[in-house]
Amino acid sequence: MLRGIDPVISPELLDILFRMGHGDEIVIADAFFPGDTFGQRVIRADGIRIPDLLKGILPLITLDSYVDHPLIMMAAVKGDTLDPEVEKSYRKPVDEIWPGTPEIERIDRFDFYDRAKKAFAVVMSGEVAKYGNIILKKGVINR
Repeated sequence: MLRGIDPVISPELLDILFRMGHGDEIVIADAFFPGDTFGQRVIRADGIRIPDLLKGILPLITLDSYVDHPLIMMAAVKGDTLDPEVEKSYRKPVDEIWPGTPEIERIDRFDFYDRAKKAFAVVMSGEVAKYGNIILKKGVINR
């Protein structure tokens, strides 16, 4: 165990976060996401909800400040609705750790899948909320 590292961060996830470069994206996926279908690298975080993963991940990386939206989620498919509490629960750790981060961008389901295919890694969480997937774009560390 390392000091200052949240226990939700496994050694594999810590390695992935370390190896990511600026502009790389990581998908924090819900439990139903087809991670093994889309992901080049898949990390398991079974049983851990996405807000808890965000609390562990966000102190370790910088979000990309050179893009309009360093946070991306899937838009609802026609006929579905979004539960606003899901995004609100994700914004809480984002706003605590990186205040001033732009709003989360919502993109079409298949556009989200295309981004996931290109992402550096996919973290399969224990999140069960519908439309619970989120992409984080890693930024440059300002010294």
